[in-house]
Amino acid sequence: MERKRFEAWLQSVSTSFLTLTEPQKNETLDHLISLSGAVQLRHLSNNLETLLKRDFLRLLPLELTFYLLRWLDPKTLLTCCLVCKRWNKVIGACTEVWQGACKALGWQVDDSLQDAMHWKKVYMKAKLRMRQLEEREAFETSSLIGHSARVYALYYKDGLLCTGSDDLSAKLWDVCTGQCIYGIQTHTCAAVKFDEQKLVTGSFDNTIACWEWSTGAKIQQFRGHTGAVFSVDYNDELDTLVSGSADFTVKVWSLSAGACLNTLTGHTEWVTKVVLQKSEVESVMHSPGDYILLSADKYEIKY
Repeated sequence: MERKRFEAWLQSVSTSFLTLTEPQKNETLDHLISLSGAVQLRHLSNNLETLLKRDFLRLLPLELTFYLLRWLDPKTLLTCCLVCKRWNKVIGACTEVWQGACKALGWQVDDSLQDAMHWKKVYMKAKLRMRQLEEREAFETSSLIGHSARVYALYYKDGLLCTGSDDLSAKLWDVCTGQCIYGIQTHTCAAVKFDEQKLVTGSFDNTIACWEWSTGAKIQQFRGHTGAVFSVDYNDELDTLVSGSADFTVKVWSLSAGACLNTLTGHTEWVTKVVLQKSEVESVMHSPGDYILLSADKYEIKY
């Protein structure tokens, strides 16, 4: 059929088609489809996809798009980012969405930082680390060989690790190289803390001792607990040492003199952790910069 006659025929068919009822239109289409070959069906399929698909991220106002995105969980959002470049750009620009995702993971979010890409990166990094932890791929492992009995105490600081053992010794290790820097004879250590010059240990023999790294000499001993000492902390500026024990008490000592300054009671279980540090927040009892003492047992934390 020549072009001019075809156009006239098509106009006539179109006019007639528009006069049909909806069921008649459907029946007509069904009949035409049954007469079509592979080429026509492929053409129909391609055009129907374009006609029926609606890209709401492109058609809706950006504010409404962001509102709808907030209802999606992070996993779905990441899947949507893979649809096309435009979707990835729009979703990646929604700050509230990624701040909400970070909050869901327990992150403390600074709402004043309105940088969507920053929060998306924070979320992605956190999820990667969580997956690595689940698959046991988050950390490199190595062994430090040197003690001849069980190791009860560990303390890590600035690339150095101190270990206290049942073999009556304490060792200081360079974590990067695995080399033992110092090894000194002590008592059986249940707790250790150190700095460049000294080591403070709490023991199962109910005592606390302070040792000099360079010579291995005991430079101070603290006696007074009636149970094993599970935790120690100290501050040179305050000349103060604190200890927590299986006798349910916390003791405050003069670091230089070795004298007990105070005994704090109130715990009903072994005191397994004591911390002496500066307060960083304003409270009814403390101001920022004030030193506070925290102690913990199995059931409660006191300060």
